Amino acid sequence: MEPEEPKKPRKAKPKAAKSQAGRRNVNGEGNIRERSDGRWEGRAYVITTDGREVRRSVYGKSWEDVHEKLTKMQADTMSGKRVASSSQTVGEYLEYWLHEHARHRVRDTTYASYRWLIEKYLVPLFGKKKLTALRPADIRRGFFQLKQTCQCCAKGKDQAREDRAKKLRAARAGKAPRKNARPIEGARCCAKTPRECCRDVVSDGTIRYLHRVLRAALQDAVTEDEILTENVAKKLRMDHKYRPAFKAWKADDATKFLGAIRDDRLYALYAVALSLGLRRGEALGLRWWDVDLTNGVIQVEHGLHRVDGELQLGQVKTDGSAREVPVPKSLLPVLLTHWKAQEAERAGHLAQLAGPNKKKERAAAVEAWEKGYVFTTTLGTPIEPRNVNRHFDALCAKSGVRRIRFHDLRHSCASLLWSQGVPLEQIQDILGHADPRTTKVIYVDVAEELQREAVDKLGFLFEEPEG
Repeated sequence: MEPEEPKKPRKAKPKAAKSQAGRRNVNGEGNIRERSDGRWEGRAYVITTDGREVRRSVYGKSWEDVHEKLTKMQADTMSGKRVASSSQTVGEYLEYWLHEHARHRVRDTTYASYRWLIEKYLVPLFGKKKLTALRPADIRRGFFQLKQTCQCCAKGKDQAREDRAKKLRAARAGKAPRKNARPIEGARCCAKTPRECCRDVVSDGTIRYLHRVLRAALQDAVTEDEILTENVAKKLRMDHKYRPAFKAWKADDATKFLGAIRDDRLYALYAVALSLGLRRGEALGLRWWDVDLTNGVIQVEHGLHRVDGELQLGQVKTDGSAREVPVPKSLLPVLLTHWKAQEAERAGHLAQLAGPNKKKERAAAVEAWEKGYVFTTTLGTPIEPRNVNRHFDALCAKSGVRRIRFHDLRHSCASLLWSQGVPLEQIQDILGHADPRTTKVIYVDVAEELQREAVDKLGFLFEEPEG
């Protein structure tokens, strides 16, 4: 009788897996199995942000890896942490957030800014990514890429300019040149041959604003919509300047500027902005019934802004911005002179439209003048805010003072008041700030003379001893 062949030893299971054999899992405990592709999968039930109980899987190269991940997922569930439930992309949620959240919270100008930033930057950067898959690293990489990319090249700005120039050249080809015709200007930088990239990259301020908008939207996804479990934008530490440095005018610059533009028809506008610290929109939105020349008081309640291509008179920036501001005695004659000059312009304008064939033009002119804006064009219409910026730049060059932004007149007002010993609380009320820290940290630039006077008080440290 032939001896039997020895049986081959049975292939042993991994020790970890063997320890689980023969035991039935408790309901909700989850299970771990080896997949056909060699990976291990663990499954357990979790609770989503909308309250549903669903089964989720975790994967790993070994039983131990999956067991560790599964244990953590179950511990999170037991502690009350929920998992995201939305299949929306970032772009879809941002569009929803604009209409369902931002529209009802912020003023029209802020809403327009949010929409422009989202459509121009955030959607191209993150729009196709699944909302629940967005991570801080994705945001950091996107913003870094944005800071390195020339927007003129990316958006084809200079190429569009060259394309328009080509069409004009083709239309004028073979025709006699017109008298005083402006030369056709084509490519300036990125579309030139050879290429001269202008490096039109976004500023740190824009990156900061984008971060703030994205963070606000994701916070609503966590707290109100309950789509996400955490705000990943909050975890992001941005490496950029917090805000640009403002350099206010000193007293010499302010007096030199006002003295040089005294004959300008908008002299009163800059006098009001510099002495009362009004924002550009607040100054342009003033109407004569807001100005009480008898009692020397101005009511700041509205602001003029361009929204969706139209000039609109809306509410001021915040609730605290609506305020009553006393007018300095020296500013009252300036406003009175401006009112008289405006009345003369109005009379002259309407006199030009007195003919029988100009009834419509005259009616439109009367309607414009009756809106009562303090600062207008020569036709009685509100002034375009951007035109004020251009006009202010030209006046700075004419007067020979250091160029600043129009908004920096507000900073200059705060700093000049502070240098004259006005308490911070009163400056806060004049500027319409809700928080005095905003006035101190951002707007007040302590004069060099005051700083020197302060440090000179330590001069006793260097006095020679007597005798």
